[in-house]
Amino acid sequence: MKAIILCGMPAVGKTTVAKILASKLGLKLVGGGDILKEIAVEEGYNAVGDDWWDTEEGMRFMKERAGSPEFDKEVDRRLLSRARKGDVVITSYTLPWLAEDGGKVWLSGTKESRAERMAKRDSSSPEECAKVIEARDRENYSIYKKLYGIRFGRDLSPFTIVVGTDGVPAERVAASILEQLPDLAKQPGAPAAKEADRPRRSGRRTSS
Repeated sequence: MKAIILCGMPAVGKTTVAKILASKLGLKLVGGGDILKEIAVEEGYNAVGDDWWDTEEGMRFMKERAGSPEFDKEVDRRLLSRARKGDVVITSYTLPWLAEDGGKVWLSGTKESRAERMAKRDSSSPEECAKVIEARDRENYSIYKKLYGIRFGRDLSPFTIVVGTDGVPAERVAASILEQLPDLAKQPGAPAAKEADRPRRSGRRTSS
C-alpha cells in the first residue's frame, strides 16, 4: 500500500485520526515529532517519553532546532524516505507537497473548532487557544513558504481527499477517509481533491 499522508492546520485532529487509521489498517504511524526525537537521540539527547518535549533537555533541543532550517529539511527528508517505502501512515505539514504519490489527506477545520479541540486537550480556555492557533497558523505559513514556497493552508491541490472535522468524531472522520482511500492509496495519479463536508448515508463516498 502507498503511504497515507495526513495534513491539516494545528489542532485539527491529525494525530488522533492517524492513530485510528494506522490501527485499522495495521500500519506503522510516523510523524515529524518521531523523526525529531530520532535526530535528538543521534545527537546524544535522552529523548524518551511523550513529555520529553517539556523537559529542560527537550526545550533546549527545540531551541537549537528553531535556529536552523536544516532541522526541518532533515525531518522532511526522512519522512519522504519512509513514504517512498509505503505501508505507513504519516502526519506532516509539508510532505503532501514533497511526495510524488500516496494517499494525501487534508483535514479541514475552522479556527473556532480547532481552538475548542486544543482547549480540551490542553485543559485551557478556547479564547487562549484561539490566540495560540492564530499565531501558529501565521508562523507555519511563513516557515513553509520560505523553505519550500508552499502556501500552507491555502493551496490544497496536492490532496486526493479533503475531509471536514468540525463537530465530527475522529472515528467518523477516519471511516470517511477509509471509504475514499482504497484506490487512491494504492495507485499513483489519483484524481484532484474533492471537499467532503457533510456525511452521507449511501454511496461510495461519505463525508465528515
